[in-house]
Amino acid sequence: MIEPSSSSASARAERDLRIAELEARLARRRVGVRPLAAVLGIVVSLALLAMQRRELAYVFSPAAPLTLGAEGDYRFDALVSNRYAQVHGIPTARGAYEREGGATFVLVGLRESPFVVRRLALPGEDWVEGRPPPSPDSRPFAIRGRLLAQEDAPRYRDALALLKGMGELQPHEGRLWLLIEGERPGEDRGRVLVALALLAFAVLNAVLLVRGLTRRWSPDA
Repeated sequence: MIEPSSSSASARAERDLRIAELEARLARRRVGVRPLAAVLGIVVSLALLAMQRRELAYVFSPAAPLTLGAEGDYRFDALVSNRYAQVHGIPTARGAYEREGGATFVLVGLRESPFVVRRLALPGEDWVEGRPPPSPDSRPFAIRGRLLAQEDAPRYRDALALLKGMGELQPHEGRLWLLIEGERPGEDRGRVLVALALLAFAVLNAVLLVRGLTRRWSPDA
């Protein structure tokens, strides 16, 4: 019977030890992340959260509407941007139309006020693209929705400028206010879930970053 030499046994033991070390290193890398990648993940997540800060603030704002009054008795002292509000007024003779998701919306001002309302088109307000838009329904109305200062509604900048130029509105302290019908606080749960996912991703990357830096600077590394 041939006995293995001590040198071959030593080489085999050294090889087994080396394989075990490599396997342990690979196992650590599977659950780890490079510090630069972790920092990038944190920065991107926080940046996306910052971009949604106004939307998230509205989701958690009070559900009770601000009362802005009615024609001849508007409460300009109650104006707060990005809040749920209600107002009553007489519509202007002209408005602006837009389509979204197959629906037609009308942006119409309230006479002798800084308020512009965005609401669904009513019967008789049928607008065909390429043709002059019809006059908005002239009946006074009350409406509730999300109130935004002019500078907080960049999407509607051109429409607000158009309505302001028609001369039927009276800006308050040089600006208009937009009321978007139907947007209630607390309804956009999808946005909350997305925000929580982004926050969880940032926290996970922070944990992995700390773990990776700790491992890198540990004596065993």
